[in-house]
Amino acid sequence: METIRLEDLTIGYIGKKGQPKIISSGINASLSGGELTCLIGPNGIGKSTLLRTLCGFQPKLGGKIWLHDKDLDDYTEKQLSRLIGIVLTYKPDIQNMTVEELVGLGRSPYTGFWGTLSPQDREIVKEAMEMVGISVLSQRMIQTLSDGERQKVMIAKALAQQTPVVFLDEPTAFLDFPSKVEMMQLLHRLSRTTQKTIFLSTHDLELTLQIADKLWLMEKERINIGTPQTLAAEGALNRFVERDGIVFDRDQLRVIIPS
Repeated sequence: METIRLEDLTIGYIGKKGQPKIISSGINASLSGGELTCLIGPNGIGKSTLLRTLCGFQPKLGGKIWLHDKDLDDYTEKQLSRLIGIVLTYKPDIQNMTVEELVGLGRSPYTGFWGTLSPQDREIVKEAMEMVGISVLSQRMIQTLSDGERQKVMIAKALAQQTPVVFLDEPTAFLDFPSKVEMMQLLHRLSRTTQKTIFLSTHDLELTLQIADKLWLMEKERINIGTPQTLAAEGALNRFVERDGIVFDRDQLRVIIPS
């Protein structure tokens, strides 16, 4: 089911002289529940700007973002906190807090001013940790975790928030290759088992091609949208990858680097 729809969206920012700097315009696309959609593209193309705009962190320059058939601008911050979960790239500087306590912060949109967790909240936190396989870490201090463990904790926190949409900014950054594979497999599985809309930006192209349901490939002033197989057949992935002898095999969905 469609959860987010972009209608003639223009993204960018306002320059120092008050003039709009357009990064991409005329974006028409949608995101659906039960799918893992990955945003890829060259460095500096505007992936972070698009992600921040979809999250509501950065104002759009034109067009509409519909969330459950309601304009994103018409939601309050509290309402959005119950609809969109966000996992950012940066490593949180958190000391003297257990994994369970941090995941429990995902319940803050529901717990009121004092943030006291009810028995139901605690059960939701427990389920979120189980879903990402970190129950055994529940009493570990955050500062003792590896990068991969910490990222799973942040995903569990987003799951505890119980939002239909989860946005992630480069969730595999800082991870070794086996952990990258495990993370992408986890996110794909969660999209299926929870029927959430999961949308993430990434630079891990070959891994993304194997796991993503859909791709958003940003080029200058346009976004190509489709399955990995569709974008390969259309030549969009070749345009993105191929340079200086590097070849993209559209049949095998892999990059070939000549020896």
